[in-house]
Amino acid sequence: MTEPSSPAPPPPGIPRFGPRPCTLVVCRGCCCGDAAKNPGTDHAGQLARLREAAAASGGRLAVRTTDCLGPCGQANVVVVQPSAEGRRAGGRATWVGWVLDRDGTDDLVAWTRAGGPGVAAPPATLELHMIPPPSDARRRQGR
Repeated sequence: MTEPSSPAPPPPGIPRFGPRPCTLVVCRGCCCGDAAKNPGTDHAGQLARLREAAAASGGRLAVRTTDCLGPCGQANVVVVQPSAEGRRAGGRATWVGWVLDRDGTDDLVAWTRAGGPGVAAPPATLELHMIPPPSDARRRQGR
C-alpha cells in the first residue's frame, strides 16, 4: 500500500487554500476615498497601510475594495469580516465608519492582528466608530 501524496503546491501568485482570514472590505465608492468629501485624509495611504498589514500577516488578514456600501454620511466605511475561527466563535461582520485618520486605521490593524470579530475585543476607540449595517438602519427607521 502506498502513502497518499501531498497535493502539489499552487502555481506562483495563487494563494494556497486554507482557513478563511479576517477580511477588511474597504469602501471606495462614491464618497469613501473621495478627497473632495474628506480633504486632508490620505485615502491612498490608508489603503496602502491596510494592504501592508495584510501582506505582513502571513495570510491571517485580507483586504479588498468594493464599490459603494451605502452609508455615505459615515465615510470612510470599512466592513471587518471575521475569520473562519472568529465565525465559529460567534463573530459577525462589523461595520466601522468615519475611518479617516491614521489612528482609526491603526486601530483596525491592531484589532485584526489580534484576531478580529469573534476572537478579540475591538479597541474602545474603534467601538465608537461602529455603525449598523444599512439594512439594520433602514429596518429601525421603518423603511
